[in-house]
Amino acid sequence: QVQLVESGGGLVQAGDSLRLSCKASGRTFSNWRMGWFRRGPGKEREFVVAIWRSGGTDYADSVKGRFTISRDNAKNTVYLQMNSLKPEDTAVYYCAADPTNGANSYDYWGQGTQVTVSS
Repeated sequence: QVQLVESGGGLVQAGDSLRLSCKASGRTFSNWRMGWFRRGPGKEREFVVAIWRSGGTDYADSVKGRFTISRDNAKNTVYLQMNSLKPEDTAVYYCAADPTNGANSYDYWGQGTQVTVSS
């Protein structure tokens, strides 16, 4: 069973930075596609960014140039560096894992971590 635990959320001001972490259980983490999603107040969950086992990435247009995803396979951890935060980035951020590296959808989800950006 895969477990994902996010951390690093908090309350910041517009323009500030935060780094989210997601630690995964599982011995084949390096083969997984990992993603970050978010759900803002009153909104549907939306895709933020993904990283494949190759290290390739895919970003939502709304975060390009401001957010950076990275992974440390030795630590079974994926990171989301968020810079130049805006109030519209306020959301619960979820980490997700796809052990098939894109063949299927994300099967495992973390509990979420709250990010609040004040203006």
